[in-house]
Amino acid sequence: QVQLVESGGGLVQAGDSLRLSCAVSGRISSYAMGWFRQAPGKEREFVVRISWSGATTVYAGSMKGRFTISRDNVKKTVYLQMNSLKPEDTAVYYCATYQGNTPTTWGQGTQVTVSS
Repeated sequence: QVQLVESGGGLVQAGDSLRLSCAVSGRISSYAMGWFRQAPGKEREFVVRISWSGATTVYAGSMKGRFTISRDNVKKTVYLQMNSLKPEDTAVYYCATYQGNTPTTWGQGTQVTVSS
């Protein structure tokens, strides 16, 4: 059974950077992985997805260019590098495994707060 634990969130100022990590217990190399986020009062939204090999990434349009996903299958960790953060990036960030095109297993989330 795969379990996911996110870390790296915190309180930062607009323009700062953060790197989130998602530690995976169990098998990682066979899963595509993704990051999602949920702002207060809003639905959870897709941020980015990475293939099992790391060769293919898909970004939500608004995050492309500022956010970068990567993975290390040896360390069983997926990363989300976030640059030029904006107050509207404030949300709980979740990582997830994919089965086909469906996110299935979720972590507990990590809070990112960006002050103006």
